[in-house]
Amino acid sequence: MSARILDPSAVADSYRAEIRAEVASLPETLTLAGFRVEGEGPTATYAEYTRRGCEKVGISFDQRVLPPEQIERAVHEAGSDPMVHGIFLYYPILGLAQDRWLRELVDPRKDVEGLHSFWSRCLYENRRYIDTGHTKRAVLPCTPLAVLKLLEEAGIGGSGEQNPLSGVKACVFNRSEIVGQPLAAMMANDGAEVTSFDIDGALEYLPPKDRGTSEVRDTGISRAAALAQADVVITGVPSREFPLVRPTEIKPGAVCVNFSTLKNFADDIVDAASVFVPRIGPMTVTMALRNAVRLYRNWNG
Repeated sequence: MSARILDPSAVADSYRAEIRAEVASLPETLTLAGFRVEGEGPTATYAEYTRRGCEKVGISFDQRVLPPEQIERAVHEAGSDPMVHGIFLYYPILGLAQDRWLRELVDPRKDVEGLHSFWSRCLYENRRYIDTGHTKRAVLPCTPLAVLKLLEEAGIGGSGEQNPLSGVKACVFNRSEIVGQPLAAMMANDGAEVTSFDIDGALEYLPPKDRGTSEVRDTGISRAAALAQADVVITGVPSREFPLVRPTEIKPGAVCVNFSTLKNFADDIVDAASVFVPRIGPMTVTMALRNAVRLYRNWNG
């Protein structure tokens, strides 16, 4: 039996309805400022997806296309502008190291992507709230959060349980600071055992004990062994040289998710998977807009 193809646009629609209702209840129009460098390509496409997503939920999108050397100052000014409620950066802008610095310039109260170190500390310390009264929820990085929501739609885990991914074994091919690393930690925080691969080898993320932090340790497990036992396989390798994951490698009935702009799975993966998610873009934008509402409520009541 062929796998069910899960359309992220359809899942995003259900979340957009909730976000639209929340946005309509706010005392002012939310404005999201998006910063990217001049030129066409993936970043321009992503910005256009953001514009459409904002339009669908009633958020104003102010796209600012600037020379790279002007973006740092512009981001700083947006952080102190009371008319800007959220900030979105479209990478690459200045290069890997400098882009990491740009992320730190975003005011965490306006960081809809959830990538500032303030939010990273919450994630890796497994802190779900930022106040002692547990009224202000922490913000999670939008792309890993999109993956988790799509897994939930695929029947993996559930939001009503303390450890919704308990007993799940996952295999993630990507350990970037933006997606793969936080995704592995988020899944482990929710109870999963995660094998994380990158070009340097494999790490194992284990669930925390007593709601503490997840344990990360080296592992010598092979790709073949990890794939054979994984209930969930998630890939985000931005290289055409990555050996495609094939149906003979995975556990029959596994849920497979591709978040790379490149194809990481063989076309016939549907012959062995139970659910296949070929892309996640629409959900990433939707989770960023969800974060925008949460940030506004955290600091404006």
